[in-house]
Amino acid sequence: MSTRKLLLLPGDGIGPESMGEVRKIIAWMNEVKNTGFELDEGLVGGAAYDAHGAAISDADMEKAMAADAVLFGAVGGPKWDDVPYDVRPEAGLLRLRKDMKLFANLRPAICYSALAASSSLKPELVENLDILIVRELTGGVYFGEPKTITDLGNGQKRAIDTQVYDTYEIERICGVAFELARTRGNRVCSMEKRNVMKSGVLWNEVVTQTHKAKYDDVELSHMLADAGGMQLVRAPKQFDVIVTDNLFGDMLSDIAAMLTGSIGMLPSASLGAPDAKTGARKAMYEPVHGSAPDIAGQGIANPIAMIASFAMCLRYSFNMIEDADLVEKAISNVLDAGFRTGDIMADGCTQVGTTQMGDAVLAEFQKLSA
Repeated sequence: MSTRKLLLLPGDGIGPESMGEVRKIIAWMNEVKNTGFELDEGLVGGAAYDAHGAAISDADMEKAMAADAVLFGAVGGPKWDDVPYDVRPEAGLLRLRKDMKLFANLRPAICYSALAASSSLKPELVENLDILIVRELTGGVYFGEPKTITDLGNGQKRAIDTQVYDTYEIERICGVAFELARTRGNRVCSMEKRNVMKSGVLWNEVVTQTHKAKYDDVELSHMLADAGGMQLVRAPKQFDVIVTDNLFGDMLSDIAAMLTGSIGMLPSASLGAPDAKTGARKAMYEPVHGSAPDIAGQGIANPIAMIASFAMCLRYSFNMIEDADLVEKAISNVLDAGFRTGDIMADGCTQVGTTQMGDAVLAEFQKLSA
């Protein structure tokens, strides 16, 4: 039996509660399916700052680098609002992305049919919606230099952030998008702002050239990012895979998330480049909902995004496609049966807490696996 090394970083807020529900699924898979998951655990975010004075310790960073995949909960909360900027809870997440070289962020926006009425859009526009946004994660304006605030005197300051992209960064992220599109609807829409940004001009050029050279079997379209945001709320089902840069990806993926009815439902994956010898990618999987400190410790958090992140881990890190499909089907079936946590509660449904929702998904996964 091969060993699959997983590092769990529950973090802060509702992270540990949600991670607990994934632990139960992994334990059952190890016992019944002999899947060989080997678990280790570390601290990140505020929990790491309290213990080590850093958002993630060097020792836990080494664990992340050695793992086959990392499952990440959430970081942050008002308790740490006044800690120094370089050790704020979010710095742990940024270090993981940077040191593991996780350049490709995959953000699915899936609207389960049972939740279509929860969306702010008309149900017919979002029911069975399935979009994948591929966001470049380690370049662009968030990492470009110079990044400064300069005092100009007379009460005036100047802030500078720099948008920087090299050809190889655009080639590799659009390559991920094209490859994933081949497993889905075979369509990619590339979004940038080539009308006002030189980086957008280069982005458009490189995506077009890469498509022509390697992926001309995939349908490619281009759209200005602001128009893309408008189209996401006008007719979201027109999209299959969207590829875009760090800044626009940050915004567009949150817009797409809310089409589904609850940001608390959605997972994400962050992937590195394939290893030249093994083909394996460093990878981290996390829900997109954040730490939700206002409900932490109350047993009412929705664990579905964390469980769905584990399904993405099964799919992209371990090629356990059948199990990934079954976990996702289990989530859908539980929602169809009317189980809801408070964030997605609706008339006529049964409200449950974190543990009960996790138990329901596990029971359905067990039934589907039989």
